[in-house]
Amino acid sequence: MIPSSLRSLTKNVLQIFVIFALAAPAPLIAGAAAEPAHGIAMHGKPALPADFAHLPYANPDAPKGGRIAYGFVGTFDSLNPLILKGNAPRGLHDSTLGNNVFESLMMRSRAEPFTLYGLIAQTADMPDDRGWIEFHLDPAATFSDGAPITAEDVVFSFEILRDKGRPKGWYKKVASVEKTGERSVRFTFTDDADREIPLIVGLMPVLPKHATDPDGFARSGLTPLIGSGPYVFGEVNPGTRVTLKRNPDYWAADLLIKRGFDNFDEILIEYFRDANSHFAAFKKGLFDILPDGDPARLSSAYTFPAAAEGRVVLEPFKKGTPSGMNAFVFNTRRAPFDDPLVREALTYFLDFEWINRTLFFDRYERTGSFFHGSDLSALGQPASEGEKALLKAFPGVVKPAVMDGTYRPPVSDGSGRDRKNLRTALKMLGEAGYARKGNALVHKQTGKPLSFEFLTMSREQERLALSFQRTLSVAGIDMRVRQVDATQFWDRLKQFDYDMIQFFWAASLSPGNEQNFRWSQQSAQTPGTFNFAGANEPAIDAMIAALLAARSREDFVTAVRALDRILMSGTYVIPLFHLPDQWVARWTRIAHPDKSSLYGYEPTTWWSAQ
Repeated sequence: MIPSSLRSLTKNVLQIFVIFALAAPAPLIAGAAAEPAHGIAMHGKPALPADFAHLPYANPDAPKGGRIAYGFVGTFDSLNPLILKGNAPRGLHDSTLGNNVFESLMMRSRAEPFTLYGLIAQTADMPDDRGWIEFHLDPAATFSDGAPITAEDVVFSFEILRDKGRPKGWYKKVASVEKTGERSVRFTFTDDADREIPLIVGLMPVLPKHATDPDGFARSGLTPLIGSGPYVFGEVNPGTRVTLKRNPDYWAADLLIKRGFDNFDEILIEYFRDANSHFAAFKKGLFDILPDGDPARLSSAYTFPAAAEGRVVLEPFKKGTPSGMNAFVFNTRRAPFDDPLVREALTYFLDFEWINRTLFFDRYERTGSFFHGSDLSALGQPASEGEKALLKAFPGVVKPAVMDGTYRPPVSDGSGRDRKNLRTALKMLGEAGYARKGNALVHKQTGKPLSFEFLTMSREQERLALSFQRTLSVAGIDMRVRQVDATQFWDRLKQFDYDMIQFFWAASLSPGNEQNFRWSQQSAQTPGTFNFAGANEPAIDAMIAALLAARSREDFVTAVRALDRILMSGTYVIPLFHLPDQWVARWTRIAHPDKSSLYGYEPTTWWSAQ
């Protein structure tokens, strides 16, 4: 007999898909593929024709040559960014710094919400129901050692990444991978696969079967790997520095989609011990670009000689994507944060207005939504009829104030000791079973104090945590702040070994399968995922399924807003703040195009001005 809870969940999920089935246009004949196309889009068609000149945010006339240096805080102990073990340096296979060593079948245009154009795969075709996708490889595509990229390499890459790579839920939605021709590979999907899966597969990195050791792949190490990207490994100083050198025989150098990209002969990636030494190194010119989100520095630190002389400039970049969620994250797997009332109460102790004025020069804006600043956000908007229909199967999962659009994160009087917010918080904590005993807040039944640890890895996080600690101490709540190095911090995050952390989830205009990696019930139990809050709610899974099943942008926005309402209502985080613009400091020996992408600045398109 099927348990009643499972019957209920199955019914709820079916209701979600029925709603979308009724709203969706009639599909073409199942399994009937279109002609091989130069690009594929999540919704609609690619914006660029097959003979496009270049991506809109790239300068096709950018000069080649010179060197760019990037600087980061922390260290690395691996050169494999595709596995769970170890920490690899940035820039090897990176959405911001570029797929410099490892490339994927197709390349994302960051001028569109979610569209891919051919790279290793020259073209792709799939049926209207997206039950499979077939990639046709560019006959010119080779790895950096000169070996051609074959269909066997694509099959091998999928299998080794699925079995030994960083865990990702989409692997389970691939029913089979088969070579269908000399240079063609077909991925066939399971019945529960969603419409984003073909695009996710298109972003899969391709590894050389002949030069990859399956037995040792999952082990962290500093042995350089072979890829097909525009750069190869040069000098490696373990933990501190990696040099990438241009591959003079790079196979894709003349492709249209690569015009204006990969402009440097050398890329230096260097790591520094802490934020102070990192900024000091930038001022000395040891690296070239510094994305800066520190309001204190933005307000007063750019007065050093190179900046005063105009050799360093600080620029704002506009972007069209959501601000993302920067937040204090509750680990709901652990007490006391397994109690949603305790979590909600603690949101009233964060005095954003005081913190913003005192610590951040009033440069920040408060974040309230997981898709803040875009049409995907539900903040301040009453739920549409479409959202209500999606959420009907899950009564009570969305708070009334979130449903009717009146919810906002708590606002204080800016004093740092807002009495009204304090009274509200203490009332909630009383309802959760806590009472004041001496200088401590303790649970009335167990006698255990309300106590937890805040794990940080930087002085900036520590400073913000201490300001929160200051307010909590007024109510007798014992929050301990513990700072660890970057390696220990990330190792503990992978195992969900913390009470509270600060974390930032980036957001795009096309959220998709990464939401499973962040919020699904399965990810809550899988080490290495980004479900740091431990969210374990069937309604979240259903909304993610709905947004992945959406065929029109309208239905997609409806599903994302419904997901946003559930996440806000669950109080998995205490939302913090965001800068209205991206700020990037650069040495003027590096130049960039006039036009930015939807995502803001794009260092993969910058060039040497010397």
